[in-house]
Amino acid sequence: MPRFSSRFTRSLALATAGVLTLGLAACSGGAAGGGSAGGKTTVVWSTWGSADELKRYQEFDADFMKRHPDITVKLQPVAGYDDYHSKLLAQLTSNTAPDVFYVGDDMIGQFVGSHRLMPLKALMNGSKSQSKEADFSSGLFGAAEQDGEIYAAPNDSNPDVFWYDKEALKAAGVTDDPATLAAAGKWTTSAFLDMNKKLHDAGLTGTMFWNYWATQWSWLSSQGASAPYDKSGKFVANKDADAVKVLDQFGSLFQDKTFVVADTLPDGAGADSVFVAHKAGFLVQGRYTIGTVAAAGSKDSYDIAPWPTPDGKAAPTGVATSFLAINKATKVKDAAFTFWTEFLSAQGQTFRLQGGGNAVPSIKGADKVVLDGYPAHAQTFLDMRDIGFVNYPTEARLPGIRSGIGDQFLALYQGKQDAQATLDAVAELVQDGK
Repeated sequence: MPRFSSRFTRSLALATAGVLTLGLAACSGGAAGGGSAGGKTTVVWSTWGSADELKRYQEFDADFMKRHPDITVKLQPVAGYDDYHSKLLAQLTSNTAPDVFYVGDDMIGQFVGSHRLMPLKALMNGSKSQSKEADFSSGLFGAAEQDGEIYAAPNDSNPDVFWYDKEALKAAGVTDDPATLAAAGKWTTSAFLDMNKKLHDAGLTGTMFWNYWATQWSWLSSQGASAPYDKSGKFVANKDADAVKVLDQFGSLFQDKTFVVADTLPDGAGADSVFVAHKAGFLVQGRYTIGTVAAAGSKDSYDIAPWPTPDGKAAPTGVATSFLAINKATKVKDAAFTFWTEFLSAQGQTFRLQGGGNAVPSIKGADKVVLDGYPAHAQTFLDMRDIGFVNYPTEARLPGIRSGIGDQFLALYQGKQDAQATLDAVAELVQDGK
């Protein structure tokens, strides 16, 4: 279910009333985790989510309890993504936290650093596990793995793909299809920028991007620059001439309004609204966009492509994830692990993500839920997941760093500073945060 930061806040604003209603129905009446009484064990778990997402979780809980009549599961949702983590940290500190809980990819490093998450590697590889360490797509653990131990696992994933509107492209005089070009190894940066120019000249928006880590570092990677962090976790992009060059190009396209920062669009005319109104060629988002275009009744107009590259060969790009962890202080370790491993298993992910679900599985054996016929090139989600990268551990471990980095990139997009100044400022933020 990964949709974070500005993107998640935006989606929650539309569903807050429904979330709060579900939350009141689902809460156990207190903040503490579960326990055992009368031969039954109660597992309390927590997450954020839209009304539809929480409904799917409640369906999973009901199915789980049918298979485990000795375990009662209680969902404890929190409406806002930012509110969720601050509340959870306070609960962990006061020993009143749920037994099992979600953690976002921009927060997982801080939670691991709190030393309040249960080490999971031995359990994952044990006889009772339905979600072995080797079953997960490589590279998706990120900051959830530290010093050879695993403290949480990715419950699913969302590679940012280039959703494109065939109707908008046609209106701009574009005759090539991005997914067809990608399949032929011809989805180049040049071809992509030519389409964006035609869209801009036709009075349409070229591409809408969200201002967060996957946008910034995916552009670097897709355009051939090195990773922004070295193996030790030091920020080095400001010393990389290629990184400075490609980000200057990126910034200039926002400045001339070919690209748009989706976070800055006004209420009532946000990225989703612009996209389904056929006023933009591309929207860079995850699989959850299926729900947006389906609700608009215009699914046939849309398809997906990977990030364009200078030579047309696929490059690693960002994969948003969220993680499922177990409270180290849980009083119901066995039941909590049973719920945890079944939730993450191929069967559990299939249950949660089938029927046009909002994410891409993180575990082997569940990929068929993505290949259900929509969009036409849905295999792209899986291909990008398999070669992609998650949020860098350095950023996931530094409180508040993402907001500061986002502010610096927004200044670049608005023409208030150049790429070198932006990257220098990010390097200083990272250094000061350590």
